Amino acid sequence: MTPDEITTVLQTAFHRCDAASCPLTATQKEILLQLVEELYRQSHSGNLDTVNPLDELTPEELEIFLGFVKTEEQKNRTWKVQLLNDWLHENDSGQVQFIRERYGLQWLNRVESYHFDKYAYFEDALRIRVGDRIEVANALWEWVQDDGPCTREWFLVNVIKIDEISNGADSITNCVVRFYNGAEYEIVGVYEWNRYNWRWPKQ
Repeated sequence: MTPDEITTVLQTAFHRCDAASCPLTATQKEILLQLVEELYRQSHSGNLDTVNPLDELTPEELEIFLGFVKTEEQKNRTWKVQLLNDWLHENDSGQVQFIRERYGLQWLNRVESYHFDKYAYFEDALRIRVGDRIEVANALWEWVQDDGPCTREWFLVNVIKIDEISNGADSITNCVVRFYNGAEYEIVGVYEWNRYNWRWPKQ
């Protein structure tokens, strides 16, 4: 679809909301139009985002933002959806309100899961969910050494199942992934033992 066609579809949706007595505010409409425009631009540009948007935050802002993301993930909520909901409903986002006021929707849309990889102390805060795409290394099923004849290769997979097993104070998370050829593989201890063997894909 072209940007004009997308705008037309959104305008139709706005009119249907009005007809159903659930009108959106002008700010909500603007946020949705900007979001769709940004997503369209990103999907049709040949340029990959080489700058990590998290680097644009001050150290204090970064600490607050990472804390917010970690808290949302622990509550099993998607942090980006939470922020967008706040913005659509014109709710105050608390300590991370500065994201909306200083950086805006364009910045938020640029943040992807792999951007968090730069912050090693934070990498486990983003939890894998069913439906996520991740990359897995062949080291999961092959003997691969960093200085050996077999090199580490990465494969894009879809997460189809997650099992969290608790045994008293100890817990382990297993993850079943599906390759594009239909094969499935279970990653045992996806956070505990095998964090080195998977990563968030760069888009």
